Amino acid sequence: MERLYRKSIAPECAITPELSRQLSFLSRDINRQIGLLLNRRGEISTVIVGDHKSILLPSLEGFRSSSTRFKGLRLLHTHLNDEGLSDEDLTDLSHLRLDLIGALEVTEDGSPGLLHLAHLLPENPAGNYWALMKPVMPARLELDFLSFISNLENEFAKKQKTRKIEAAEKAILLRVEKNPAADAAASLNELAELARTCGVEVFDTVIQYRPQPDPKFMVGRGKLSDIGLRATQIGANLLLFDHELSPAQVRSINDFVGLKVLDRTQIILDIFARRAHSREGKIQVELAQLKYLLPRLSHSDASLSRLAGGIGGTGPGETKLEIDRRRIRERIHRLEKDIKAITKSRQQRRGRRDKTGLPVISIVGYTNAGKSTLLNTLTKSSVLVENQLFATLDTKSARLRFPRDTEAIITDTVGFIRNLPAELFTAFRATLDELGEADILLHVIDISNNDFEGQIAAVDKILSELELTNKPKIMVFNKIDRLADKTILPDLCRRFNAAAICAPDKSTLSELLKKIEELLTKPEIPAYHSE
Repeated sequence: MERLYRKSIAPECAITPELSRQLSFLSRDINRQIGLLLNRRGEISTVIVGDHKSILLPSLEGFRSSSTRFKGLRLLHTHLNDEGLSDEDLTDLSHLRLDLIGALEVTEDGSPGLLHLAHLLPENPAGNYWALMKPVMPARLELDFLSFISNLENEFAKKQKTRKIEAAEKAILLRVEKNPAADAAASLNELAELARTCGVEVFDTVIQYRPQPDPKFMVGRGKLSDIGLRATQIGANLLLFDHELSPAQVRSINDFVGLKVLDRTQIILDIFARRAHSREGKIQVELAQLKYLLPRLSHSDASLSRLAGGIGGTGPGETKLEIDRRRIRERIHRLEKDIKAITKSRQQRRGRRDKTGLPVISIVGYTNAGKSTLLNTLTKSSVLVENQLFATLDTKSARLRFPRDTEAIITDTVGFIRNLPAELFTAFRATLDELGEADILLHVIDISNNDFEGQIAAVDKILSELELTNKPKIMVFNKIDRLADKTILPDLCRRFNAAAICAPDKSTLSELLKKIEELLTKPEIPAYHSE
């Protein structure tokens, strides 16, 4: 068995008659399956000894990994019960992106029987993931392996070129839904927008309906296997879940399919990290990321333990994992102190602003509803405006002058989103608490979005958590120019008592300004002064 490592075959051969004979005789002699992993030079890199029915493959992390190329290894192993390739064999072929997989039948006298081979298939109309080759005796196998595998990889590359693959991350989006009546597609569309904002290319989306999410894999094991096969075909290298995954689920899914795994919270944190520019915003985002990371530090490396040896030694010291956790806790504590200082400074600024006697109007709403555009149009400001989620993270304030020569302070805030990660909500609490000082809230809604009522509910939920439901509020239906059926707009405005606008068009804002002025003149709102 040890001498197998010194064996090599011609690179163009998948297997030779001599190697197949030696493999089958050894396997029958010990009554166990034997597997060989061969590289493209024809060298045996790994010999695997299993039991009578199966073999267990080792980790292949040291070998190349690419969404457009195979592993550069083929697996050939024996079967002792006159059987062909099993489902487990075909799953290994796909998940490990092997060049080829082969099962060699072993007869009762130990001589080689039929050789069963299979290889992966590129994306095809039939939806097949692999092809089974006709079983043949090893001595009669006519296959130029190097030429075959080169042509196969070229076919995969051609198919994948039809997709946009400039992005480093190519994702399949997944969602588990318990209620078939729920609009899962709308939630995945939002996740796709989040992914696009992060520069991730979305290759496919998957929705699975089941009574409860799988505790280990979120989706079912069989479904996850199919998703892994699909990822291999289309060249996806990332699974993005529209849920918050536990650390154990991330590890289980990654181990099963061998792909990078992210959840909804991580993608939102990544966007916030990219978009934060002010010192305050950066501190809040880092705090949220560290709070998310801390319970997910689960790696452990005994070789990194510091042992206090010799006389007076007190046993094991801190492992690297414990050091990492302690440093993160210290950093969290320091950032929380910084946030408190920022909150105090904000309160002082708020006190100075209150002395001016100007009322405060805060713009709130779902992310990408057009809040910053409205601020720019109302105040002739130049706040960054992009057709992307969370383009604004840092609070912006400006003076708003009304037609009657009166003024107010108007503030733009970070956009809300449904299922806002708890870490982010906590970190941005100082920013969101400023809404409590507002005299009026302008709730901006993208009326062209099919799920605008769901977005209204998500914003109202966050306002409720901030105990702001009793705050005077004006509903603002934005993007009326994109509304497919404009005949329903008057009824919607009456139903929600909303002002309809197109934020970039100043001529559409007169009704909104009138509503604001009327509300500001009410006794419960502090009087505002003219210059």
